[in-house]
Amino acid sequence: MTDAYLDEEPAPDAAPEFVSDQATVLVIACGALAREIVDLIRLNRWRHLAVTCLPAKLHNEPQKIPDRLREKIRANKDRFDKIFVAYADCGTGGQLDRVVTGEGAVRIGGPHCYSFFAGAEAFDAMAEDELGTFYLTDYLARHFDTLILDGMGLRKYPQMRDMLFGNYTRLMYLAQTDDPALERKARAAAEALGLRFEKRHTGYGELAAFMAEAAQ
Repeated sequence: MTDAYLDEEPAPDAAPEFVSDQATVLVIACGALAREIVDLIRLNRWRHLAVTCLPAKLHNEPQKIPDRLREKIRANKDRFDKIFVAYADCGTGGQLDRVVTGEGAVRIGGPHCYSFFAGAEAFDAMAEDELGTFYLTDYLARHFDTLILDGMGLRKYPQMRDMLFGNYTRLMYLAQTDDPALERKARAAAEALGLRFEKRHTGYGELAAFMAEAAQ
């Protein structure tokens, strides 16, 4: 495993890994969280934590996530003292938790990354305030074109926009960083979907507490 990829943003089909020689605890994560997780490891000097990821593009096929996660856990459980899973349920209908429990790992709480970035209570309040909200994180803002316009076929079939997003009214950008370039991308995403743009700075949210627990 290597941290060479960290100078660049992991692509949606990448499965990046990061480890040190002192690593005794493994965090299996969605590739969309790789950058934030490794930032936390570096900031806190948690050299005993290793990270391995599943490709972020699996969000377009969530039924594949549980089996891929099980494979990751079983391939690594003999190499590490503990395994943590930085994955929300992500549309798996509880199947992810069955894998995590069955394999003796520990998962971050929450139905999706928007909830643990914003904080569960804050996210629930946002969702109740306006049900028709489409959410972006830093990662999704960077890769909106690949994951949404191309991944969902909107570039090829623009008429699908109203069919897929006709019930949405706003795009909420949950920002982990204050990056003007990313905000421009998020605003462009809102325009592409015909939605009102809003931004809320969340930082790492509950992900930071989860990583601190894994580091103990």
